[in-house]
Amino acid sequence: MAYRLFYDIPTAEEFVELRLKAGMSPRDIGGARKGLFNSNFMVIYRDGGKLIGMGRIIGDGATTFQIADMAVDPAYQGQGLGKSMMGELVKWLEVNASPGSYVSLIADGDASYLYEKFGFVPSLPLSQGMHRFINKKGTATE
Repeated sequence: MAYRLFYDIPTAEEFVELRLKAGMSPRDIGGARKGLFNSNFMVIYRDGGKLIGMGRIIGDGATTFQIADMAVDPAYQGQGLGKSMMGELVKWLEVNASPGSYVSLIADGDASYLYEKFGFVPSLPLSQGMHRFINKKGTATE
């Protein structure tokens, strides 16, 4: 495997493109430019110069975190890149998060099997994940 792991931020264009390739919802390019630089920590995989995987941690930097934007280009899935990135994200949390910190994530499809390997458990019945999208006018949409 000639892929390389970096602790770096991709361009907003790469970020938006990889999310779409991986079957995730689209993101506004301007929002991506701002949001990426507000990450607590980010790991990416590149094949040469091409972005092929990413995952990041967002939150307040001390007690509340969310693992977000875990994505691997479908052409590179099944090669352990997601597991490697999750390992790096969890290592960062174990060093930087305060004792008792709450770390959440949204597991799409079979991704829950990967996250369980790192100690994540369903939040139900104690709590239930919820979401809301905001449209361009600032009002809620589904």
